[in-house]
Order: sequence, then structure tokens, then C-alpha cells
Amino acid sequence: MSERETMEYDVVVVGAGPAGLSFAIRLKQLQPDTSVCVIEKASTIGAQILSGAVIEPQPLDALLPGWRDHPPPICVPAADDEFWLLSKTGGRKLPVPPGMNNHGNFIVSLGAMCAWLAPQAEALGVDVFPGFAAADTIYNEDGSVAGVRIGDMGVAKDGSHKSGYTQGIDIRAKVTVLAEGARGSLTKQLIKRFRLDADSDPQGYSIGIKELWQVPAGRVTPGKIVHSVGWPADSRTYGGSFLYHLDGDRIALGYVSGLDYTDPNYQPWEAFQQWKNHPMVKPLLEGGSILSGGARAIVTGGYQSLPKVEMPGALLIGDTAGLLNVPKIKGTHQAIRSGMLAAEHLVAHDLKPAGFDAKLRGSEVMAELKKVRNIKPGFKKGLWFGMVNAAWETAVGGASPWTLKNKADWSMLHKLGQQEEPKRDYVQRELPPRDRLAAVYFAATEHDEDQPVHLQIADTSVCVTKCAEEYGNPCTRFCPANVYEIVDDEAGKRLQINAANCVHCKTCDIKDPYQIINWVTPEGGSGPNYQNL
Repeated sequence: MSERETMEYDVVVVGAGPAGLSFAIRLKQLQPDTSVCVIEKASTIGAQILSGAVIEPQPLDALLPGWRDHPPPICVPAADDEFWLLSKTGGRKLPVPPGMNNHGNFIVSLGAMCAWLAPQAEALGVDVFPGFAAADTIYNEDGSVAGVRIGDMGVAKDGSHKSGYTQGIDIRAKVTVLAEGARGSLTKQLIKRFRLDADSDPQGYSIGIKELWQVPAGRVTPGKIVHSVGWPADSRTYGGSFLYHLDGDRIALGYVSGLDYTDPNYQPWEAFQQWKNHPMVKPLLEGGSILSGGARAIVTGGYQSLPKVEMPGALLIGDTAGLLNVPKIKGTHQAIRSGMLAAEHLVAHDLKPAGFDAKLRGSEVMAELKKVRNIKPGFKKGLWFGMVNAAWETAVGGASPWTLKNKADWSMLHKLGQQEEPKRDYVQRELPPRDRLAAVYFAATEHDEDQPVHLQIADTSVCVTKCAEEYGNPCTRFCPANVYEIVDDEAGKRLQINAANCVHCKTCDIKDPYQIINWVTPEGGSGPNYQNL
């Protein structure tokens, strides 16, 4: 076996999202002679970034003071905020929760914003490499993190080498910064290896499914922001929508379902489609067309689920650490802040991660999470309790003497017949797409079919026996891209994995009730190619 090629840097960053790029920019601003590279598994920067996204601009002002003179391509100042409680046929306008008051904020496409940030990092001397997937972590002899291994290219499904085979290189660094976003595959390994979650609750997640629409002229009010709770979610399921009016007769809209839902028959993608057909949403979209769409897990555990964010040779920032503020439905400002904080810490401590965990916990990043720590867990007791609890926690500024606990999302599913199924009060849908397979088209997802399946299942016999009996194969319902199918043909009943459909949302890795699905990164450049999501 030939010796693996190696590149050496002072710092390697995994993930070119807002946290990773902000970190790299800040580090180079403070210490220009530090060598930094950012690797990104997507084919281009921003192609796998999906977020609401309304951003608080203050951290960006601190990072790039002149950014407003040359803003990212989609950047619409927030105007009116509305918050609705929906029923099947109408809705009631409620007071806008304080965290959702967006005065002074901007609606952006986070993917387009990252594509705009990357050249600014490169101008400072950062090496940015899209299309390279960090498939593994490498270690020093003392067990500390030594960097990352890029996945091999040109490996066939059966493991043999195709004609274009290229061995992945090792990128060695003094510090490895994990900025992989929610449920990062390397982060998951490292949390386990270094027991970073020993003193925290299990992490919590939601799935956000989003589309960008072009609608007939005259319907859009640029800057208008509408959020809703209620229908189509039943009172026991955490769910809500966002609808953002952009420029150019475009609307960004989506639906978020908490992955702590209990009903094994719940389908997050169907809930989103139902909401689009609500009488308050449908007239906006009729006659319009979908420009792009996709899905992504959102990290929602908050304060009590924050793992330790440092380990020998590496640290965690942004969503991979779990810094999203759930009541605000915002994480970008936290990602940028944590990236800057990590850069400042490394510069002050001779590129040593030790002490970063304490620094983050003592910062405004953590203070913000502490204030809202009890809001999302309150909804585990239902919509009405959750809303009353949220009002209380907001009134007292999070000063309650208690901290509500988080349980692992996968453990929340009830077995079939264990509880009365909620009434799904759904309508006949008329708006596109007609089904999940049709929706995958708008994610422009691409995988070479002849590569190892990146959805590894420890024991597939469970799927057609125990899981079928106990839960009715929920993977066939919670996946927004129709990756998992139970087929029954002459070969017998089995699970079929349509890995080429995968939009890299990570829901299966999170929600599978037996925790036997392991999402590993496919070949670099594979996956969705989102446009302006």
C-alpha cells in the first residue's frame, strides 16, 4: 500500500458554513501568518447549506465592518413580523414573541451568504477546498486529534477501485476545528471517543424542510416575515412554519418538525406539504413554481445539551456544538460569534484548544442559550403547556430555578398501538411537488450510483422483523427524500436504500429508534446542490 500523501497546516477547518468561514476569517485577521485550510464536502461552497434564514447582523458587523456596502446576493431588510396560530381552515394572529421580533435583521440565503464569505476568507490567504469530504479523523500517538483524512475518490460499490481512483490525502494540523453543522459525522465520533457529552443531556434536533418559490408579480411584500404554529401539527407534535418574502417575486418557506415526536406514523415532509395548502398560504403560491428545495436537521437541544467543546487537538463551533437559539429560530449569529471566539482564543493561547470550553460557556453565546433553555423542552408536554411555559420563561428572562431535561429524540417514539394515534386532519393537496421523489429533483442531488452506500445499517434483519412489527418502519416516513423503502419481491422482504436520493439531512441517523443507522460521508462533491436556500 503506497504511503498516503499528507498536507500540513496550522489549522484545518471541517465545514465551510458560517461558523467555519467566520473562524478562518477572524484567525487570519488576527494572525496573518497562520496557515489555515477549510474543507467542504459539497461540490461548491454553499451548495449544502440550508437555513431559514433571518440573521442578526451584529456579529457580522464585528467580523466584517464594511459588509453592508457589499452585501450577499440575497439580503432583504426585515420589515413586518406576523405570528399565527393556524386551524385547518383559518387562523388567529397572535402577539409576536419577543425573540421573533426581527426589527434590524436581514433575510438572507445562508448558502449564498457562505458563497459570498468564502472569497473574503481566500483574500486573507485561507485555502478553501470544496468537493473534499473529511471521512475520518487522524490521531497522534498520544491520542490527541492530528487532523482529518479526506475520503478516497473512485471507489466502487463493492469496494474495488475504479479507473479514476484517487487515494484521499491526510491533512495534518496543530488544531482541527469542527464546523460540520448539525449532527456532524466526525463530531459524532469525537463526542463518543472523548466522552464530550458525559455531563450534558442528549442533543435534540428538528428537521427543517424548505422550498424557494417564484410567484406571480404583485404578491410579495419584500421583508415580510410570517411564522405559524398549530395545524397541521397535532397538539402533541412540535411543529411550525416560516414564510419569508424576498426580492424578485420570490418567497422562501418551510416547515420545522421536532424530531422528538412520538407517533411512528408522523411524516414531516407531508406536514410541510399540508401547510402549503392552508387557505392562508396557498393563494400566495398558486400559479408559481418551485426554484429549489431541500431539508436539513436543526440542532435544538440548547443549553443543557451542549457537549464539552474542546478536546486534545480539536474544538467544536457553531451548530456542530449545538448553539442554535430555538425560540428565535436563529443560529447564524451564534455560529459567527463562536467562530470568532474560537479564533481569538487560539491566537491568545498559542493555538492550544485547552480553555475554549470555559471561554465559550462564559460568553454571551452561552448566556443567550441559558435564558431560553426551558422553552423548547416545555413543548414536550404539548402545544398549550409549551406556549404558556414560553410566555413565563420570557417574562422572567429565563431566571426559573429549574432546568428542564432533554431526552434523546430516538427514544421518544411510541410503539405501534401504544398510544392513541392523533387525528391527522389533512386536506387534499393541490400544490406541487406531488411526492417526495418529485421533491428530490428540486434539491439537484447527485451521487455516483457506483460508490459505497453511505447509509450504513448495522443489522438489516431488524428492519423486516422487529422494526416492522414494533414501529412499522418509520424510516420510510421520516426521510424527506424517499431513501428508505421496504420492498417485497422474489428475493423476499427487505430494506432497499436509495442512497442516490439522499439530501444529507441526517434525520435517519437521529430518529432511527434502534440507532443502527450510521450516516457517513459519501464521496466528496456528492449530495444536494442547493440554489439560494
